[in-house]
Amino acid sequence: MEGSPGVPDLAALNQGLINCRLCPRLVAYREEVGRVKKRAFRDWGYWARPVPGFGDPTARLLVVGLAPAAHGANRTGRMFTGDSSGNWLIRSMYKFGFASRPVSLRREDGLELKDAYLTAVVRCAPPGNRPTPAEIAACRRYLVAELGLLTRVQVVVALGRVAFAGFLAAHYWPDRPPRGLEFAHGACYDLGRVTLIASYHPSRQNTQTGRLTEEMLDRVFALARSVLDGA
Repeated sequence: MEGSPGVPDLAALNQGLINCRLCPRLVAYREEVGRVKKRAFRDWGYWARPVPGFGDPTARLLVVGLAPAAHGANRTGRMFTGDSSGNWLIRSMYKFGFASRPVSLRREDGLELKDAYLTAVVRCAPPGNRPTPAEIAACRRYLVAELGLLTRVQVVVALGRVAFAGFLAAHYWPDRPPRGLEFAHGACYDLGRVTLIASYHPSRQNTQTGRLTEEMLDRVFALARSVLDGA
């Protein structure tokens, strides 16, 4: 997991990231959402920029998602903050000692992550929550750089199939991931330096249909805690 050259620390990486305009479709969408807004958030000043990672720079747990939600992280400017997916995730992380509080509402809410860091394979909100393969590839440089800077990571939880594939591509960059690493909820792979755990994403599509229950997500973070405690 070698980071990009010329990036001395996470602060420098994030400063460059939030000014990124590599993907015209994503730039147009994130900014349009920030202008039009959602009625429930009409008084908010939307972030409407790429969203940097968030958490403990010395973290042993890394959680990788798909992309900021249009009215979640694209509004608040913090990963998994301001929507139901974030609340599901942070509640589960809180139960296993990875978060200081069980909700994630806004950047100034006092939430601190403990031995954990949140990121995503795409940093701008995509239309329909579906980034293109080209957009995922263009954004990979940021995840590669993060992996090079988060030197203590031992466990990675990938939320969803795209995050799973995106992490593997960044982890093995510039080479291809080995065969046999298939996505399945609860699947656990020893990659040598890190253990990769796959989980369904806590999106409304999954939580409201029962595809992902709170107990299922808790088992993922119980496993992550067990691996770290046994390390």
